Amino acid sequence: MAGYRHVFTRPDGSPVTPDRLTQDFSALVQKHDLPHLTFHGLRHAFATLGLVAGTNPKVVSEALGHSSVRITLDLYSHVLPNMQDELAGAVANLLKRES
Repeated sequence: MAGYRHVFTRPDGSPVTPDRLTQDFSALVQKHDLPHLTFHGLRHAFATLGLVAGTNPKVVSEALGHSSVRITLDLYSHVLPNMQDELAGAVANLLKRES
């Protein structure tokens, strides 16, 4: 495919298969005595931490390649309840300053 680039390649430029990537990542996690995490779990951690950090859900959605922000919000709504409290507190603080 012209112009198509792989994220993970072998030294000769050929693509690394998903199974090989999963195996290599698992070995890396074990070697460094890290908590169990799958390679795909990194994607979920990235999205969750981004939302918890206050990143606009639209930005997170675009980074994940979702076709709409609704998909992102449906998948990661479990992190949003605390964010709603933070939003209410931030707005309340702004209103206090303006009074």
